[in-house]
Amino acid sequence: MEAFLDTIRRFRAVDGRRLTVAQSEATPFAAVDPGQLRVEVAAGASAQLAVVHTAAGAASLEIDLAEGARLALTEVFLAEAFAEVRVRQAAGSAFALVVVQTTSANGSWTVGLEGRDASCEADCLFLAAADEHCVVRLRTDHRVADCRSRSLVKGAAAGRAVGEFHGLVYVAPDAQRTDARQQSRNIVLGDAARIVAEPQLEIYADDVKCSHGATVGQIDDEAILYMRQRGLSEAQARRLRLEGFAGDVVSRCGIEPLREALDALVAAKLELF
Repeated sequence: MEAFLDTIRRFRAVDGRRLTVAQSEATPFAAVDPGQLRVEVAAGASAQLAVVHTAAGAASLEIDLAEGARLALTEVFLAEAFAEVRVRQAAGSAFALVVVQTTSANGSWTVGLEGRDASCEADCLFLAAADEHCVVRLRTDHRVADCRSRSLVKGAAAGRAVGEFHGLVYVAPDAQRTDARQQSRNIVLGDAARIVAEPQLEIYADDVKCSHGATVGQIDDEAILYMRQRGLSEAQARRLRLEGFAGDVVSRCGIEPLREALDALVAAKLELF
């Protein structure tokens, strides 16, 4: 964990309860255990923000993206935190979210696409072992026409752990030409672990492209056999499959130094699986 936090300390620390981005910033911002934080990105500006939870407690984030603004948010749970994030997007804005839960945690993200041609991409990963309990709630509201959203939530549970994903894509009556995709992919290791995946669509417009789906299963035995035939042990093969499964989300982190640190953090967690 300390190596991961060393990476975070290289970013621009967010002090106080407000972060205002008036122009595009190349250096990422970082907020550690923020409590309450409001983020405002001005029209046409872009920024990257890392939020890290290192202690048990509650956090609340409000994010406003003005017209044409862009924000990449990576939120990492290293402790049993409860986080609620609300995002409002104006026309032409773009929001990219990456979430990684490596311990018991409860996170809720609500994204409102409130201006035409706004877009949102969300990629979430939870890794629950022993008696841990991870919860991901993700709601995307398409309130106007011509907006796009994509979400992928992946989870793995071992031991007696529990994982939950509750997702909703809402499409308002006037939100024609919506393009929304929601997927959940999960792996359960052992008989005692459990994962609940509930993606939902609520659509009130007729000219839309919307899809959703969820799977919960074991590691692919045929893939393991294929890898063992090439000299790997069963443990090595399973570990590589899990690393590839988790890496699909980590690779989408838009903050390059943080992406490398997340790879190491996830690899350490998978030692418990």
